[in-house]
Amino acid sequence: MCIFCMIANGEIPTNKVYEDENVLAFLDLSQATLGHTLVIPKKHFDNIYELDPETASNVFKVTQKLAKQIKLNLKADGVNILNNNEPQAGQSINHFHIHILPRYKDDDLKITFTEHKLTDQEFKDLLVKIKK
Repeated sequence: MCIFCMIANGEIPTNKVYEDENVLAFLDLSQATLGHTLVIPKKHFDNIYELDPETASNVFKVTQKLAKQIKLNLKADGVNILNNNEPQAGQSINHFHIHILPRYKDDDLKITFTEHKLTDQEFKDLLVKIKK
């Protein structure tokens, strides 16, 4: 059984931020920024590809609610919502989860994007591949 399933089943103690019959949110032990929270479905899904629409909706509704609450109550300057799927994308625990990362003016967290310039034709070709 995965560690998040064990947490959801109450087998491992955690610092719960939110819980209902389908969703659990708790403070991440790493605290990349103060208030770093993980939101998980209680039912096991390896990643976003396996989520059913109802579970996805429940998890994202809770994520939105908590993002607002965390930003307000911790006086954060912003919030990153992050989800990693598969090892190449940084997923280290194979149980779908969303990171809520409160952001503060002088925090040291870096999330960067590399810019790739595409021609008009390359954009068109890319769209064709995605929409197949």
